[in-house]
Amino acid sequence: MHNIVGLFRKSKNDLEKGGITPIVEEKMRCPVCKSTETKRRIAKNKMVCPSCGNHFRIGARIRIKALCDKGSFQELITELSTNDPLEFPGYEVKLESGKMGSGEDEAVLCGRASFRGQECALFVMEPQFMMGSMGSVVGEKLARLFEYAAEEKLPVVGFTCSGGARMQEGILSLMQMAKVSGAVDYHSKRGGLYITVLTDPTTGGVTASFAMLGDIILSEPNATIGFAGRRVIEQTTKKKLPDDFQKAEFLLEHGFVDAIVPRTEMRATLATLLRQHGQREHSAALVDALLKQEVQQVRENTLSPYERVIAARAQNRPTTRAYIEKMFADRTEFHGDRKFADDRAIIGGIGMLGGMPVTFIGIERGRNLEERIQCNFGSPMPEGYRKALRLMKQAEKFQRPIICFVDTAGAFCGEEAEERGQGQAIADNLMEMMAIKVPIITIVIGEGGSGGALGLSVASKVYMLENAVFSVISPEGCASILWGEASPEASAEAARCLCITAEDMKRFGVAERIIAENFSAFDDMCLELKEIIRGDLKEIYTLSPEISEKRYERFRKLGSWKENG
Repeated sequence: MHNIVGLFRKSKNDLEKGGITPIVEEKMRCPVCKSTETKRRIAKNKMVCPSCGNHFRIGARIRIKALCDKGSFQELITELSTNDPLEFPGYEVKLESGKMGSGEDEAVLCGRASFRGQECALFVMEPQFMMGSMGSVVGEKLARLFEYAAEEKLPVVGFTCSGGARMQEGILSLMQMAKVSGAVDYHSKRGGLYITVLTDPTTGGVTASFAMLGDIILSEPNATIGFAGRRVIEQTTKKKLPDDFQKAEFLLEHGFVDAIVPRTEMRATLATLLRQHGQREHSAALVDALLKQEVQQVRENTLSPYERVIAARAQNRPTTRAYIEKMFADRTEFHGDRKFADDRAIIGGIGMLGGMPVTFIGIERGRNLEERIQCNFGSPMPEGYRKALRLMKQAEKFQRPIICFVDTAGAFCGEEAEERGQGQAIADNLMEMMAIKVPIITIVIGEGGSGGALGLSVASKVYMLENAVFSVISPEGCASILWGEASPEASAEAARCLCITAEDMKRFGVAERIIAENFSAFDDMCLELKEIIRGDLKEIYTLSPEISEKRYERFRKLGSWKENG
């Protein structure tokens, strides 16, 4: 809603004449919070309400001007024009109306642009042209853009805003979904990065094709995203849907969106992601890295195995998130398994380790009671392991090392976990991690509980913090099963018999390093850990070009047996 108000100031002529000149400034009213603000201020805020953060729906060229580097957009693929293949009643009128309303020839703009100097191929859908619907020309322009990006070795950034496939072009419109999906795959198989930004609304056939195929899927806040329309679902199911149904926040919770990024932060976020993915050779970033020899422990660890279990479980012990926040700069956290949900017990994303982009993944227990409940007290669900594997495969595609943090009593034990395939999810991780062709370093920072911990520990190297433990079963569980009691004395004896300490892991070849704990100087401890990781990564890259084969050889040696005869 627009309001015109008059503002007044005195000019030089006015002062001489004793009069005033009115300045008329257009105002806009936010449909969400009902506040009124000058259009100029809202435009300066990238068409986001300064009062409540509501994102106004904007045209393609306005979006390009607001987010891309000034003057960087070069339009491509302008030679196509839309016809009426079905001679559909009223379609030509609709096309003319779309052109008049948007000033564009079709519902998508394609070209090259940059975000803070990071070049990419770009498409932006135009909501004022038949609600951004996809017909043959939209599909063809997008397919050509992905093919162009593959040949030019450019990443693709796409802003979606669409009501779906264009009915007036019938089956030919439907086929564009498959065509563009194939073009996305063509670009992806040649190592191309594809980032989608979902804006309000992204629905129908666009959602069911290229909008949800990004390596990274971002969304503006409160965007409507879905396949079938809300009204259609309610009419079909005879149920009232929740207010947040098919909103960006709903999709984030259910594992389909990596991150929700406000428009005011979008340029910086895209620039960071493009820069990190553009760096796929790491020798320059590791040129000053030194292989750290493990120092002899200055103090002898006098804690018994069970006392170390208690220390590993201590609530005041730093959690995975604390290490990530200290060790990695320019972080972007990603969410979801793209299948069911986002498990908060596993956190992951991209960050910079020194000058090198890495993927970080870790099991998070939570730092207070509210967080612990949200994180299942550090016991991942199947969707958590699937999220971790998705991020690992993404790291492999873009040649990033993977740093994992383990701190869990074990995978979540419950009916819903079994229904969703807990064993299958862990098994998939073990097999896939063994074959991943980039370095994986796992740090056990607390408790390493059974298969739930192993699901992030099929690594090139494993570190153990000095009071961390790694075990096939908890001491209490072992004592209860074997001896019928889980008293502290029985549990302590089980911990001793199981050989679960960092020294035991080093002796068995399960771990390569023991990291001294110094939580009172946690910053220094994390800095030292960073340098140890950098040195080991340099060694892996230098000495082990066949990274996955070396990982298999590492695990092939583990075990104890006698040869008969």
